[in-house]
Amino acid sequence: MPYAMITFRVKPGHEEELTALFGDSPPLESPVVTDDDGEETARLLGTGVFVKDDVLVRLIHYQGDFAGIARHLASQRHVHTIEKGIVPFLADARDTGTSEGFAAFFRDAMMRCVTQSSSETHATPL
Repeated sequence: MPYAMITFRVKPGHEEELTALFGDSPPLESPVVTDDDGEETARLLGTGVFVKDDVLVRLIHYQGDFAGIARHLASQRHVHTIEKGIVPFLADARDTGTSEGFAAFFRDAMMRCVTQSSSETHATPL
């Protein structure tokens, strides 16, 4: 199962506030990503958020087509709650108020994948 990483440049010294913001946000309404016909194209398997100094990273574990993930996340109340709360802590302003703006941020903030592996690809006998 693949992973993606999204970076946020934040103002240093706000790790506790950011931890509370992400910890207190509502859950995703649905992990299922669908196309315009309602067919499932991807599924969010899990996320993690990490912060240190001026960098916050969101890890996204998913299966399926990643192209629709940004569109899906842009429609989730969970994401809008975090987006509204994170604004005072961002080092750089961005426009995520529209689906297009959110998708542009998502593309620009995505880290380049160097390598990925899992126990499925490196199974060892017990």
